Amino acid sequence: MPKRSGHNYPLIIWPALLVVCLDQASKIAVLKGLRVYESVPLVDGFFNLVHVRNRGMAFGFMNRSDMDLGFWILVFATIVAIFLLLFWFYHMKGESNWTTLGLSLILGGAIGNLIDRIRLHEVIDFLDFHVGAWHWPSFNVADAAITVGAFLVGLSLFFGGAPKKTASETHSG
Repeated sequence: MPKRSGHNYPLIIWPALLVVCLDQASKIAVLKGLRVYESVPLVDGFFNLVHVRNRGMAFGFMNRSDMDLGFWILVFATIVAIFLLLFWFYHMKGESNWTTLGLSLILGGAIGNLIDRIRLHEVIDFLDFHVGAWHWPSFNVADAAITVGAFLVGLSLFFGGAPKKTASETHSG
């Protein structure tokens, strides 16, 4: 793979690949182990494994069976997002490894959910957290990676300060 100054290609590739593999393996386990809408309590009153399907986006937005146009909008938006993440990475000039790791996690999560969306026309969610009457919407490994990745990018951009100069910029000025 070509190496451009300041780009950490392994840090964009390997975490994304790990997220996709963990996401798809966990969803296969859910498909084989739980019927749709089945729930298995793991930590009573706090955490269940469930098998739910989401045709929409995060938190069930656009989760309607009569929205075929919504399916195509989400597929298109995900593909555009993947290209924008790669464009951002390719055009980074000395940003921190935390930014790259965050982009990688978002990329892996987007690809993991895109695989489901293309294969099943919906996404499998299975992690279900709740405390009393408060119930967090079910999610999956890809969703968690996107959330952690966005948090890392945000922290990196907020606390990162000025971008680091590359070796060639340091010696030329």
